[in-house]
Amino acid sequence: MRVLGMISGTSHDGIDVAMVDFELVGSVLEGRVRHTASTPYPGELRSRLIAALPPAPTTLAEVCELDTLIGQSFAAAAASAIEAVGPADLVVSHGQTVYHWVEGTHALGTLQIGQPAWIAERTGAPVLSDVRIRDITAGGHGAPLVSVLDGLLLGAYEGGAGALNLGGIANMTVVRGDTLYAYDLGPANALIDAVVTSRGLHPRGFDEDGRIAASGRVDERLLEVLLDEPYYRLAAPKSTGKELFHLAYVESALARAGVTIGDADLVATLTELTVRTVAHEVRAAGVGTLVVSGGGCRNPVVMDGLRAALPGVSVAPSDDFGAPADDKEAIAFALIGWLTAHGLPGTVPGGTGAAGARILGTLTPGAGPLVLPAPVTAPPRSLRLA
Repeated sequence: MRVLGMISGTSHDGIDVAMVDFELVGSVLEGRVRHTASTPYPGELRSRLIAALPPAPTTLAEVCELDTLIGQSFAAAAASAIEAVGPADLVVSHGQTVYHWVEGTHALGTLQIGQPAWIAERTGAPVLSDVRIRDITAGGHGAPLVSVLDGLLLGAYEGGAGALNLGGIANMTVVRGDTLYAYDLGPANALIDAVVTSRGLHPRGFDEDGRIAASGRVDERLLEVLLDEPYYRLAAPKSTGKELFHLAYVESALARAGVTIGDADLVATLTELTVRTVAHEVRAAGVGTLVVSGGGCRNPVVMDGLRAALPGVSVAPSDDFGAPADDKEAIAFALIGWLTAHGLPGTVPGGTGAAGARILGTLTPGAGPLVLPAPVTAPPRSLRLA
């Protein structure tokens, strides 16, 4: 079965796609990655999206328009992938998260926009969307959903491993044989990107190759204030997002610290915050191997900082394990599509905190009747990507 996975993450800079051919061979699910791509949002659309995100006020009219415009952008990205490598049996669209409702340690709702009907109309393929909410209704956080891929990919790794994703938000999955747990650690790139974007430090809104952070010095007083965030002390499972970690959060921290620092020093301090919070959780997990994906793994200041802070841990990009670091989340949603189509849960309870595993998503028919494969009675025990 050929599945196209699509996502725009919490960095909201564009759409990542992965076309994967899946075949179940015994208890092993083999996935051949046929095509990956990343399509930036048009500049005006990204600006409108940023302006509408919490804590900014917005209107239902703007949400409706963004839902259509983002859906059309996803449809164009899907059509490009299909033109490159041929049709998909199923498209999975995560869409764009615009709000993740969490109170304390409980997730109560989540909203991803990017109307899937535009994708179905453009491609003729059925579309699976709205993949997080079913887990939340079962008491989970709807995140991190990539944990289902991590469990299949790393479950056989001797001694256990941690899978770290450094997107806008950092999340980690810890896998030891049949035992798995996962949660959001805190900001990875979210605060860095907010500052870089607001101060015009890079035209694409991120610290490319960590150059800004490398040119600055960490302000220890500001870092102390940032590390005092109550979220870090909450027990897992837990999830967070840009509802908490945004530009105003940085400005508030600067005011509480009573410091005025330059742009490079601020970016360096926020980068060190990512390193400190992630390293603390990895040490607590006690893993000897850390497999890293997401845009943050391309930042040498972050990666060098993690290696220095974790001298007994092997830190490597997920590319070394068959999952391209820049495309892992898109591959994960393609996997979730395959699981849903075959009547299998797309979650592991330990990965989200739900009461039980659930089949995920809502299906929008394509050009023809909606026809699903015969259900699979036993889930795969492992995933092999090529």
